[in-house]
Amino acid sequence: MFGALSAANAALAMVAGLFFLRFWRQTGDRLFASFALAFALLGAHWICLAATDAGYEMRPLFYGIRLVAFLVIIAGVVEKNRVRKAF
Repeated sequence: MFGALSAANAALAMVAGLFFLRFWRQTGDRLFASFALAFALLGAHWICLAATDAGYEMRPLFYGIRLVAFLVIIAGVVEKNRVRKAF
């Protein structure tokens, strides 16, 4: 059961990443690029979890992928809201 849910989560995260990639290509806004990368990383995280069994002792390290994804989102939001000086 967990494998099917992980596969669904991975597929949906990848689809969300593709939507944000399309929005980035249309607008050129780097916030969309950071969301696309973050959702691709989240999809990879779910694939890694689905590919390993629950007893694999290195499995908690896969959550580092999720951490990087959330850091990418935070960096994108901070960069978007950064005050730009007008000259």
